[in-house]
Amino acid sequence: MENIIELRGVKKIYRMGPERIPALSDINLCFEKGQIYCLLGTSGSGKSTLLNIIAGLEKPSAGEIIFNGSHIEQMSEKQLALFRQKYVGFVFQSYNLLPTLTALENVTLPLIFCGAPKKIRQRRARAMLKAVGLETRYNHKPSEMSGGQQQRVSIARAFINNPQVIFADEPTGNLDTKTTFDMMDLITGIAHERKQTLIIVTHDIEIAHYADTVIHIRDGLVESVESAREPGPSVEKESDLFE
Repeated sequence: MENIIELRGVKKIYRMGPERIPALSDINLCFEKGQIYCLLGTSGSGKSTLLNIIAGLEKPSAGEIIFNGSHIEQMSEKQLALFRQKYVGFVFQSYNLLPTLTALENVTLPLIFCGAPKKIRQRRARAMLKAVGLETRYNHKPSEMSGGQQQRVSIARAFINNPQVIFADEPTGNLDTKTTFDMMDLITGIAHERKQTLIIVTHDIEIAHYADTVIHIRDGLVESVESAREPGPSVEKESDLFE
């Protein structure tokens, strides 16, 4: 398969006064299009730092990050913002919804930044919320929804622009067990349906079972790469969302 992301000799060192704290050391990885990956490690292993660097949220101290043919380590902050807007979606542990906006308004935000007309924003956001099972919650604000419902809104927002890569940082960390599996079924199902690359950060081995490839991170190093996955659950097709 074709690679969508390649990391070459990536390092990250944080400086606290005279002290240098290595977070990542000589990371070399490739991510293929349409595959699901898990960055698995304990707290402090460097997995979230690695995700932030791949997504262009942090700059590496050294090395190359080639994303969709572009060297993102060389981009300015403005270029990175435009790049993420076009190619990337995010699902966060804490949902990161704007509390004063409704579910529909939260989901339309990426489309507003892209300059999409209001009619198209509304139609696509409603279709996406329906796809994640929230067709009766369009006008509800985050405080009026459960944690699982808020995460569904976050997922709808992440997928609304049909990005090439979705980054999910501990996406089920605030959810109960049943809701966790429901959310993972949903995220991986949509990603498979659209043939998108999904990169999940977690410390939970049960979440790692959803991945095609598990990358074990320990002390800022790639400890091992494990490729194995049984066919997972899928969601109802929603291929017409972007017609």
